[in-house]
Amino acid sequence: MKPEALKYGMVGGRMPTVERFEDLVVWKEGREIVKVVYGLTSKFPRKELYSLADQIQRAAVSAMSNVAEGFESGTNKQFVNFLYTSKGSNGEVRSQAYVALDLGYISQVECDDLVKRCNILSRRLYNFIEYLKHTPFEGPKFRESGPVWYINEPETPETLKPET
Repeated sequence: MKPEALKYGMVGGRMPTVERFEDLVVWKEGREIVKVVYGLTSKFPRKELYSLADQIQRAAVSAMSNVAEGFESGTNKQFVNFLYTSKGSNGEVRSQAYVALDLGYISQVECDDLVKRCNILSRRLYNFIEYLKHTPFEGPKFRESGPVWYINEPETPETLKPET
C-alpha cells in the first residue's frame, strides 16, 4: 500500500465513503447530545424555559445542524468552517452545563456525563477538521461522479488525538 494511502485511510486502494450527513459519527454524537440536553432541560424550573434551557437547547441543536449544513455545502473549505462553528456551539453546551450545575438544575453526575459527551465530540470534530484540511479531495462540488465525501473518521474515543 502506498504511503499516501495509509495517510488518508485508504483500505484496499479505496477510501471509506459517506454519502449522507446522517452517516457521520460527529452528527450522530451531536444528535445524542441534543437528546440528553432536552431530557435535562425538561426538569429545569419554568422561569428558565426561555433563558438557560432555551440557550443550551439551541447550542446543542446548532452543533448537530452545522455538521449537516457543512456536509451539504459542497466544498471542504466550507465544511471545515461549519465544523468549527459546530465545535464552538458544542463548547457553549459544555459551558452552560456548568451553569445548570451551579444553579442546582442538574446533578454532578448529569453534568459530568454531558461534559464527557461534549469533550468526546469536540476531540472528534477537531480530528475531522484536521483530516479535511489535509485531504486532497476538495468536496462534492468538484467531483464528476461517485461518493459525496471520502471520510476517515476515528471509530472510538480512545483513538482520538488530543487537541493541540
